[in-house]
Amino acid sequence: MDERQLKKSRSKNKGKERRAAQKAERARIAAAQLLVKQANSIPEPLSKFPIFHKYERNGLSCRLICKRVKDVDPDMLEWAIDLCKRTMQPMYEKSTQGWHENEKREEMTEDAAWYLIAVDTVTEKPVAFSHFRFDMDYGHEVLYCYELHLEVECRNKGLGKFMMQVLELMAFSNQMHKVVLTVFKHNPDGMAFFTKCRYEIDETSPEDTYEETFDYNILSKLNKMKPTQKTSL
Repeated sequence: MDERQLKKSRSKNKGKERRAAQKAERARIAAAQLLVKQANSIPEPLSKFPIFHKYERNGLSCRLICKRVKDVDPDMLEWAIDLCKRTMQPMYEKSTQGWHENEKREEMTEDAAWYLIAVDTVTEKPVAFSHFRFDMDYGHEVLYCYELHLEVECRNKGLGKFMMQVLELMAFSNQMHKVVLTVFKHNPDGMAFFTKCRYEIDETSPEDTYEETFDYNILSKLNKMKPTQKTSL
């Protein structure tokens, strides 16, 4: 085989390898999308884990419920939106995004939203919530934690960590690749909390450059039961 034929053969082989890799990637993404669809089709993701239905520690007595946004009591949903505002409006106002209440309300009431809510068993009032979603993120099946907020009197008592563990349980039992969330850099308490929960900077988190800086970090925790996968950036 002369040099010209050799180059042609190598080019042909590279083309086959590229097409095979593209086919494999399409199949992987299709499988990931199916996992997300299956997770979203479960009526009550928390139902098969009864041991995690209650939190009774450090002076708190709460029951946890998990529902699609359409099934959340309207008054409870309004409470969640108000708690988010009370907790996060100052943070957003310090960011480049600013606080846009109508946009936040729309985000929190979209059909894809799920809610994990802690209810005080004595007063029957909600005291903490997480808005999360089973979704695709950069080609991966993930549980994305949009919000985690607790009433002031319930903080620093282990409830927030417990709720993150519940989110991880629901994510990994449904074969999600990882749990993902976003934290403002000017929220040191939030960064410290999630670091303590063993979350790390995600590979999709933007890095500051000379031309552009970012005021948030994307954190994640991988499902160690699944093989490491390359992220499609």
